[in-house]
Amino acid sequence: MRIRTVTANNRKKAFEVRTASNTWTFPYALADPAPSSGDLVTDAHVDEELGREGFSYRLSSGAEGTIHIDQVRESNQDPAYLRDLLVYELTLKAQRLVEESPLSKREIIRRLGTSPAQLYRLLDQTNYRKSIDRLLELLQVLGCEVEVLVKAKSA
Repeated sequence: MRIRTVTANNRKKAFEVRTASNTWTFPYALADPAPSSGDLVTDAHVDEELGREGFSYRLSSGAEGTIHIDQVRESNQDPAYLRDLLVYELTLKAQRLVEESPLSKREIIRRLGTSPAQLYRLLDQTNYRKSIDRLLELLQVLGCEVEVLVKAKSA
């Protein structure tokens, strides 16, 4: 996801980050180094070296910092980002289990009722277009029980 513009709002004490589809805020308190009332942001710009997936800022003291779009999405609890994070974690677990499994890959493919190409897509951690359902089926074939824990957010 590419950032189109970023502005520093010293009154709100937050960066305003605009992408093609959303506008998010990122509080100064989460930045490192964190701007303060005595050390305000003097410059914020989209960082071309990060492929427009991050921005850099400079404080009046001369300190500089960089923030990636994933930090912004996580702090705003972007559902698409949280889903991608879950898919990534499940994929890494599945990769480890396939390596440790006494089942051959051919047997795993047979039990899933799928093709070798589909299994390799399921095990590719850079592929976020796969369904969580298929990952859960794979984990089931590998002898895992998956539990979902829902809990209230802490303050």
